[in-house]
Amino acid sequence: MSRKSPYLLDLTVDQRKELHLRARKYTLPYCEVVRARMILMAAEGLGNDEIASRLDTRREVVSKWRKRFFEQGIAGLEEQSRGGRSPASRHRVDGEPIGAP
Repeated sequence: MSRKSPYLLDLTVDQRKELHLRARKYTLPYCEVVRARMILMAAEGLGNDEIASRLDTRREVVSKWRKRFFEQGIAGLEEQSRGGRSPASRHRVDGEPIGAP
């Protein structure tokens, strides 16, 4: 049985225009192009399973980006900082990377 997303997307004219630009842009990182395509397909009424199949990705990935777009709009498609140690904290006091010979 196919699941139906509770996050139904109704795009504004500006959102649709921006997403189409991103979906066609060759200079953007691939992940940003795919996110734009996901949202455009979701706005057309396709389910997460169908979108995942067409874009050769997992349903959970589509679900994540659909939800973030629903909650935050275009800004939700941007990378967000991740937890954990910053790259600067992976060096010893003498400046050598941890694990260096």
